[in-house]
Amino acid sequence: MKRLILIFAALAAVVQLNAQHSQEVKAVQSDGYAEQQGSYIPDFKVDGKDTKVKNVILIIGDGMGLGAVSTAMFANGGELTMTNLRTLGYVRTQAVNNFTTDSAASGTAYATGHKTNTGSLGVDTCGVALPNIPEILTPLGYACGIVSNDPLYGATPAAFYAHQASRKNKEEIWMDMASSPLAFFSAGTKFSYLEQPLSTREAIEKNFKIMYEVDEALLKSSDKLGYLPEKAENNPDFLVPTTRMALEFLSARAKKGFFLMIEGAHIDHRAHSNNTEELITEMLDFDKAVTEAVKFAEKDGHTLVIISADHETGGVALKKGDPQDAYIQNVFATRGHTPVMVPLFAYGPKSHIFNCVQENSDVCNKILQILGAR
Repeated sequence: MKRLILIFAALAAVVQLNAQHSQEVKAVQSDGYAEQQGSYIPDFKVDGKDTKVKNVILIIGDGMGLGAVSTAMFANGGELTMTNLRTLGYVRTQAVNNFTTDSAASGTAYATGHKTNTGSLGVDTCGVALPNIPEILTPLGYACGIVSNDPLYGATPAAFYAHQASRKNKEEIWMDMASSPLAFFSAGTKFSYLEQPLSTREAIEKNFKIMYEVDEALLKSSDKLGYLPEKAENNPDFLVPTTRMALEFLSARAKKGFFLMIEGAHIDHRAHSNNTEELITEMLDFDKAVTEAVKFAEKDGHTLVIISADHETGGVALKKGDPQDAYIQNVFATRGHTPVMVPLFAYGPKSHIFNCVQENSDVCNKILQILGAR
């Protein structure tokens, strides 16, 4: 009997040792260096005031958890524009059918104010279409737009115009753009657009002027415009100028105000690959777009900026670093998504409403309430 007890004890020790080893293997250490770019601090004159909001800019960092924000902040000398802001909240991202969400379900919650199942775009758990922010606001006189460095059928941008039971229905998602009330969209490339069936392109072009290169005449004359450049993904010259373009375009066409969703999609991809240096690069590019939005809001005085994420990716944790040397070492717990809360930063009138723990669907409903649509 004693011998059996010793054997079982030895086996248990081996199992425990293997479990510990598995955990160590999962935690990938990664080093990152950054070219520091500084940050922007607004004047906060209207920040948090209970004054009228005409415009809302929702900026989504795909996969951007607190670990990614901290990694980029310390690699950038301890500062980011988003971390300079005074309003901070947190967002719970769970889907209806899964404790760990995906971009489709969380994007749908941000776009419609309703949670749904993973993989679903713009529909409820029964597959019934849910009205999204552009569909709700456009009839009220708001001009709406989306900007993303992901393909147009990517889950986050698609959540703001498409209604599909599966995010895998790429052709159908493209076709949904033909009936979208959006005034401006830019995501993906002209090559991905030209790969679509002729019938899809013809349907979209009945509703939108399509621009492959920046054309000032089209920007001035078009009521509805789709900008599809040669390269949006892995292009440091896309997100900031396109954000500026979208803000100018929507401002000129807004009868009552505008809504703009901006996504930095590749934060998620770099976290999936556990690549710290590229994660920092994407985060800093994203923060430049945040700066553009905050500067616009500061000058306008009636614009609310909200920065958050659809979910966390990578289980990013910091190990050590040297902000003065633009160096950080972190640990990735996984190559997948995690269910932890994500940070939310806000700037502008009524930003204080987001200073709490909230659901991703709450963010949408608050936006609609602020703009008088709920």
